[in-house]
Amino acid sequence: MQISPIDFAILAAYLVAITTFGVGFRRGHRDLRDYFLGGRSAPWWALACSIVATETSTLTIIGTPALAFAGNLGFLQLVLGYLLARIILCVVLVPQYFQGEFYTAYELLGKRFGPRMKSAAAAVFLVTRSVAEGVRISAIGKVVSVAFGTGNRISILIVTLLTLFYTFEGGLRAVIWTDVIQLVLYLTGSIAAFFILLHKIPGGWPSVAAASAAAGGKLRIFDFAFSLTQTYTFWSGIIGGTFLTMASHGTDQTMVQRLLAARNERDSKTALLASGVIIFFQFALFLVLGVMLFTYAQHSSFPVPIDTDRIFPEFIVRDMPRGLAGLALAAIFAVAMSNASGSLNSLASSSIMDFSNRTSGDEQARAGSLARSRRMTLAWGAALGALGLIQWKSVLEAGLTIASITYGATLGVFLLGSWNRRAQEAGALAGFTAGLVAMISIRLFAPSALAWTWYVLAGTIVTFTIGSLASTLAPSK
Repeated sequence: MQISPIDFAILAAYLVAITTFGVGFRRGHRDLRDYFLGGRSAPWWALACSIVATETSTLTIIGTPALAFAGNLGFLQLVLGYLLARIILCVVLVPQYFQGEFYTAYELLGKRFGPRMKSAAAAVFLVTRSVAEGVRISAIGKVVSVAFGTGNRISILIVTLLTLFYTFEGGLRAVIWTDVIQLVLYLTGSIAAFFILLHKIPGGWPSVAAASAAAGGKLRIFDFAFSLTQTYTFWSGIIGGTFLTMASHGTDQTMVQRLLAARNERDSKTALLASGVIIFFQFALFLVLGVMLFTYAQHSSFPVPIDTDRIFPEFIVRDMPRGLAGLALAAIFAVAMSNASGSLNSLASSSIMDFSNRTSGDEQARAGSLARSRRMTLAWGAALGALGLIQWKSVLEAGLTIASITYGATLGVFLLGSWNRRAQEAGALAGFTAGLVAMISIRLFAPSALAWTWYVLAGTIVTFTIGSLASTLAPSK
């Protein structure tokens, strides 16, 4: 079943409108501060929306309902860790980013340890972010194949090209303000789906609660069992989710770039904390949608696809009213474009800023690099489009797992620089390497020994411990 011409028109109109809007931010780019930090002029609430839109992906919108459809609301335990991490970051790392003129997260490592550590961390970011974003882009193919009954190559090409166009032209200002629009759109579409489902399920919410109880408690959130192999428990959520978000929001350039774009430290902290409130609401909404889809499938002839990642797109195309289906599909495309634009700009900024010998105050040299930065954006656009053509299983967990493998080493070296005054560059590099090798080895040779929700914590401990020991043994400087 394919979408109606009305829905197709709405989707096409959105793609044209958002691209045109983003391109309009080309004016006013005098140097890299404007292109990569938006001139540090965005208000905190816009940055909060941009953080959430960047944190959210097509994986989230189609993968989170799929998790609840097949299981329960246990993923929400991980979101509790997301909230705690934001508070810790406001105390530990955010103040350090405003003790200088930084363009990337890894320039802080360069200031603390030296250029080799900065380049090593940036290189790992480039690889991890590009692969993870490839998974996110590939997820849009699942939506398009349901909506149009076609393959995903054309859809991936369209999304990548349109996003690349306005990111290339508008820089971070375009990314931030299109993120705001896209956040409003996908939350509106998801809320509309909630009320439509509630109306279509005979008996409304009581039927959802009854079906949940009959299926073994699909509305259950907490599991207090302590296990290193079980993915979603209270402890893996609070501890693992905290370390995951400390790494993603405190050391990943895609997120840190938003914090650096704030007018001052206070606005940066406010944006980060406000984003936590929004993120909790949205994950709760997506998970509840999954439980409602489970109930709806029991009360109707709705066909359940073998690939549960397709369950929400199938409902949108088959059972949402005309017009609203187009809005919901546009919302999913909005998320894909939001992620891609943020990744493109952050990948380009790290490529330019972290692999050069320019100092932070060399504004004249940075102004001359604006054209080079745009070319780098084009190069990363081609790379992400190619990676998006790869087929990935269980897209939500695939994306999170890829990032978690390297996040521990990165967070560990940031904490090493913050908490161990004796740490040196040689020791930091040794710890960083050990953390990467340890987590890659676990994933390749013993994947069942540790759930991915514990990866960041394990990598952080290995990195910090080895880095401290190596710094102690190294000759003092």
